[in-house]
Order: sequence, then C-alpha cells, then structure tokens
Amino acid sequence: MSGFAWEAFARGLAPCAGAALLVLLVAFSVGVRRGMHRGVDVAWGLGFAAVALVSYGLSAGEGEGETTRRLLVTVLTALWGLRLGWHIARRGRGHGEDPRYGKMLAKAPGNPDLYALRKVYLLQGALVWLISLPVQAAGYVIGPVNALAWAGTALWVVGMFFEAVGDHQLARFKADSRNRGRIMDRGLWSWTRHPNYFGDFCVWWGLFLIVCQAPAAAAATLVAPALMTYLLIGGSGKALLERHMADRPGFAAYAARTSGFFPRPPRRD
Repeated sequence: MSGFAWEAFARGLAPCAGAALLVLLVAFSVGVRRGMHRGVDVAWGLGFAAVALVSYGLSAGEGEGETTRRLLVTVLTALWGLRLGWHIARRGRGHGEDPRYGKMLAKAPGNPDLYALRKVYLLQGALVWLISLPVQAAGYVIGPVNALAWAGTALWVVGMFFEAVGDHQLARFKADSRNRGRIMDRGLWSWTRHPNYFGDFCVWWGLFLIVCQAPAAAAATLVAPALMTYLLIGGSGKALLERHMADRPGFAAYAARTSGFFPRPPRRD
C-alpha cells in the first residue's frame, strides 16, 4: 500500500482543467472559422494528451510521487489521445459537418456557434478533466511501481489493440466500394459490435489500475472510469450508434450473432 500527496494533487487540478479548456477553446475557434464543428471530436483525444503532459510537469515540479509511474501514465495517455485525434482527423478529411452536430445546431436557439460552445465544447472540456482524474492522480502516488501498475499497462495494451486494429479494419472495409451499404462483420467486428469502444473501456480501466496502488486515491478517482464506461455503453457511444443503425439491412442478424460489447466468438446462424 502506498501513500498519496493530496495537497500537491489538489494544486494541480485547476491547471489541468485549464489545459483541457484551452484545447477545446482552440478547437472552437477553428470550428467557427471553418463553419462546422466536427473538429471537436479531434480535440477530445488531444485534450487528454494535454492534461497528461501538464500533470506530468506539475507533479515532477512538486517533487512528489514516483518517476516511473508518472512517466508511464503520461506516455500511455498521450499515445492514446494522439492516435485517436489523428484517426478522427483523417477519417473526417474532405467531409462536411458531422450529422449529429448538424442536426443539433439546426435546432439551436439563438446563435448556433454559441450554442455549440455551451453544449459541446465546454461539456467535453469538463468531461476530459473529470475522466482524466486517474491520470492526474498517478503522478502523486508515493511508492515504487507494483504489480497493479503493470496489470493496468497490460490492460491498456489490450485496449489499444482493439481500438487501433478495429478502426483500421473498419476504414479498409469502408474504402472498398463493394461494401457500400453492408454491415462490417469481419475481423474484430465479428467478436464485438464495438471493438473501438471496448478498447476505450480497457484503456481507461487500465489507467485507473495504475492508481489503485494508493487505495484512497483510487476511491477518489473511481468516478472517471465509471463515467467513461457509461458514455461508451449507455451514452454517446454504443447506445446512440445502434439506434442509428437499427433499421439498416442486415443489422438485426449481425446483432443476433455478435456480442454487443465484450468480445466473444460469434454465434452460428
């Protein structure tokens, strides 16, 4: 069991919130200039990377915590956030507004840009700060890295595999014009209908495990992976996407044979 530098951790909360807010405000200014707000999804991953880097600098400057754990969490979070941001930016290149945001802003009362700032950018900035609490806390855990941290790293690796490979497989599938209108049911997508969301789930529970060496810090930051799990399964992830896909030809059969979230071999027809 390890200790935790509560006062130093508390001093870092506001600067980390400022880092998340800055990334989202820059994305907002870009969105206003371009006349569309799909770039906020790119800022989501970049916001986590920014918080991780700021937290690393603050905790190292405080002289608290342990260097290996601090560096480990920062690298893992930055890799995840930068890969996600790059993937979403590449996927959206050459496309117009995201239909989700277009539909929402078409009904916005008053100025659509200011509505997007309140309902999308500031909300996502707050979520980035809240969900990244284990990342912020990891730099202030006192004591050498133990088996929980390496178990968390292994879970992170599983998550990155599912997320990155799933995204790559889906991109290749969509690039083939012969698949237009068809349901992606190959590779990892035959084991789970949402390998990318399952990957996110593993990444954030893995990062949380790294903090669990200090039980009090783990209890204080448990809200972060729990909230991410809700968003992935019941919020803006799986539940929302499947409502949009429910009427597509072949989706009902695909859903009947393929796990909704946690991977398993597909059922036989």
